[in-house]
Amino acid sequence: MSKSIRLSEDAYERLAAHKGEDETFSEVVLRLAGERSLLELAGILSDEAAESLRDAVDERRERRGRELEQIAGELEDA
Repeated sequence: MSKSIRLSEDAYERLAAHKGEDETFSEVVLRLAGERSLLELAGILSDEAAESLRDAVDERRERRGRELEQIAGELEDA
């Protein structure tokens, strides 16, 4: 469903100035209103920082898995 809105010429020009080449005005409004797209996150980390973050997440998952296995073992023994 779509809605029509009226904009002053000044408001339209400001909105148009923020519009990307392949972006609709609806997408511009959503972006400027605080809606975030995952595509906006692409490239915010350097390759090294992304790899470091990936390694930290993997290590935490492994550690948590070991902790859960230990707890499960303790519950089985109880």
